[in-house]
Amino acid sequence: MATTIPDQKRIGMVSLGCPKALVDSERILTRLRADGYAMSADYAGADVVLVNTCGFLDSAKEESLAAIGEAIAENGRVIVTGCMGNEAELIRAKFPQVLAVTGAHQYEAVVEAVHEAAPPSQGPFIDLVPQPDIKLTPRHYSYLKISEGCNHACAFCIIPSLRGKLASRRIDAVLREAEKLVAAGTRELLVISQDTSAYGVDVRHEERMWPKGPDARAVRTHMTDLARELGQLRTPEGDTPWVRLHYVYPYPHVDAVIPLMAEGLITPYLDIPFQHAAPSVLKAMKRPANEAKVLERLKAWREICPDITVRSSFVVGFPGETEADFQYLLDWLDEAQLDRVGAFRFEPVEGAAANALPDPVPEAVKEERYARIMAKTEAISAAKLAAKVGRTVRVIIDEVGEPDEDGDIGATARSQADAPEIDGAVYLRNVPQVLKPGDFVSVLVEEADEHDLFGVIV
Repeated sequence: MATTIPDQKRIGMVSLGCPKALVDSERILTRLRADGYAMSADYAGADVVLVNTCGFLDSAKEESLAAIGEAIAENGRVIVTGCMGNEAELIRAKFPQVLAVTGAHQYEAVVEAVHEAAPPSQGPFIDLVPQPDIKLTPRHYSYLKISEGCNHACAFCIIPSLRGKLASRRIDAVLREAEKLVAAGTRELLVISQDTSAYGVDVRHEERMWPKGPDARAVRTHMTDLARELGQLRTPEGDTPWVRLHYVYPYPHVDAVIPLMAEGLITPYLDIPFQHAAPSVLKAMKRPANEAKVLERLKAWREICPDITVRSSFVVGFPGETEADFQYLLDWLDEAQLDRVGAFRFEPVEGAAANALPDPVPEAVKEERYARIMAKTEAISAAKLAAKVGRTVRVIIDEVGEPDEDGDIGATARSQADAPEIDGAVYLRNVPQVLKPGDFVSVLVEEADEHDLFGVIV
C-alpha cells in the first residue's frame, strides 16, 4: 500500500521595518522551509502567520500593532517576532490570542514557536534537491548583514536595548554568503548593519583565512578588509557586482575605502547617518564622531573619487534645537552639498534618553523646519541631477514594463547613486524587449527633476 505524503503546512509572513529586519525574515523562512514548511502568499492559505515587527519609533510600533491586528482578524493564528518582541506584555494585553512573542533575530525561538503552533507535516528530507535560501528582495540585489546590535548610546535611539551590543559575524562567513549570492544571480550587494564602520571591533578585528584552498590568506574582520574582498567578486558573466555600503559612521578609517571606489571595486556611494550638524545638538544627541571635520573630509573624498554619492538622514526638532541650531544645519547642508538626504521630525520613543531632555520643540515648529530642510535638500538634489543631463551613466534594471499602444517599452532602473527603496530612479523609454531585471546598461540622461533621471539606452 502506497504511503500518502501529507500536504505541507504553510507559513505567512508580514515583514516590517528596516532591511536588517528583512534579512531576519529571509533567514526565518529559509529555516522553516528546510524543516518542511511551504510559504503562503496570503492570510487565507496560511496555517500560521509570522509578523516581524519594528519598534524603533512609536509610529513604527503603531504600524506593527496594526499589522498584528490585521493578521489576527484575517487568519487568527499569529506569532510575533522582531524589535517589538521585548514588549511582549503590551502585545499580549492588546492581543491575548497571539500564539507566541519572540525578540529580534531570535531565529531558534521563532522556529520553535512555529513547530509548536503548526507541527511540520513533512520531514525536511522529502525534497532531496537542495533549495536556495529564500529571498524577499528581487533576484538581482541582496542585503548582506555583517553584524547585529550597536555599542552607541544615542539619546534618541533604543536599538541597543532591542538588538543588543555589537556582534560581528565572522568575515569568512560573510564573504562566503556574498560569493554564494553573486553566483546565484545577485548583481548588487547592499552591506547593512547598525554600524558598518564598527564591524569587527567586538572581536578585536580577528583574522580569518579566506578563501578556502591554496590561495587562502588572512583577512581581518574590519570594514576596509571586507570592502576590499567584496570588490574582488565577479558575476558568472564576469561583471563586477555593485557593492553598496550603508550605515557608515564617519570614523577615520572610512577614508581608506574611498580609493577602492575610485578603482571601481566598490560602488561610489556612502550612506552616513549624520543626524545633525550643530555641535550643541550633536552633543545632546550623544552622537559618536561628532568632532570629525566632516566638510574637509567630504572635499577630500570628492577629490579622490569625483563620482562619489553621499546620502544621509537628519532629525529636526530634537529637544533643545534652537532656530540658530537649525539655521546652522541649513548652512552646513549648503556647504556639504550632499547628494541624497532624508529628514525626520523628532519623535519620542519609549525608553529613549531624549524623552527626558528639556525644551521640547513644538510640533508646529517641527513641521515648519521639516518643510524648510526638504526644500533646501530638494534644491541641492535638483541641481546635482540637472548637471547629469547629457552624460552617459551605467544603470541596473529593476523593472521592465509592458509595451504601450505604440509598442514602446519603458523600464525603471537605478544608477550607482541610487539605493533601492530609498533613493531616486532612472526612467527609461523605448527599451529593447530582451531587457530584463538585473541587466547593466549604459544610459544617456535626457532629463532630470528633483529626485529622478530620465533617459534612453545607448
